[in-house]
Amino acid sequence: MKAAIQTRFGAPEVIQIQEVERPVAGRGQILVQVHASPVTQGDRRLRAADFPGLSAVIGRLMFGVFRPRNPILGTMFAGRVVAVGEGVTRFGIGDDVFGSCDHSAAAEYLAVAEDGPVANIPTGVEYDEAAAVPYGAVTALVFLRDIARVQPGEKVLIIGASGGVGRFAVQLARHLGARVTGVCSARNMAMVTELGAAQVIDRATTDYTQNGETYDVIFDTSSGDRFRVSKRSLSPKGRYVTVYMNLPVLLQMLVTRIFGGREVRASVAIGTQKLTHDVAELLAKRAIWPVLAKGYPLAQIADAHHAVETGRTAGTVVVAVSEAVRSKPFREAAVAA
Repeated sequence: MKAAIQTRFGAPEVIQIQEVERPVAGRGQILVQVHASPVTQGDRRLRAADFPGLSAVIGRLMFGVFRPRNPILGTMFAGRVVAVGEGVTRFGIGDDVFGSCDHSAAAEYLAVAEDGPVANIPTGVEYDEAAAVPYGAVTALVFLRDIARVQPGEKVLIIGASGGVGRFAVQLARHLGARVTGVCSARNMAMVTELGAAQVIDRATTDYTQNGETYDVIFDTSSGDRFRVSKRSLSPKGRYVTVYMNLPVLLQMLVTRIFGGREVRASVAIGTQKLTHDVAELLAKRAIWPVLAKGYPLAQIADAHHAVETGRTAGTVVVAVSEAVRSKPFREAAVAA
């Protein structure tokens, strides 16, 4: 089978398409013919060994100190089950599935555990659309529902609202009953409004800490530590929630937990079977929907990584691994009302 391979960390040019042995479904595993796999900021970090903050050492130990421990790229997928291993009961041959894995999704076939972060693709959802969901939606769900514990009627500010996590965060916060304000670049303000933000702030011209508004939750999806400047914009028991974990953030979490009032909360979102099922249910009822950028065939996956590296893609970049996928624009009508 064909697969996207990297034998060293580095720029997108380290990626090559090679023929490798096709995996088999072991006990408790399903074999998926992969039709689509996205290139996310997480995939970019893994390819370049660009691990932020405290994750630098842990990332190298987990994914390879000097070279990638697992050379096949890709951590999200959508496709069809073509074989099942002994003992599999949850999925059958012919099922369309999507989910996440540690590696090897950017290949024509992928073997994954049936009890891992995999779910059936809801009816009416295409492979490229399903593949674009797990990375941002699982993260947004964990941080907003489970860590921030957003309640109906609360005011939520999302920093990086047009990014891979931010786009789903806007939709999920609205679904949870919050009034959403997004912070993004001017070119993406219309999109963030379409996704459900009641107000959108141009990050280049307006400082959200100076607009006189206060928020119950500030969700920072960017690589930064903004609690000190954001504190004035939080309600008395507001929560500053960040995907960026470093020593100052950990210390702020401890201090604010001890003394009460405005809190700093941070964590790491890891896909599970339950979370993937939750995301599938949200997708099925159109509470969330992906925004797709330009698609690329597997042979051009290095170009897809280049596109993501620019940070200017207005949507998820999806690699079409098979002919079953074609790139489509964002379907505005499918955004939840």
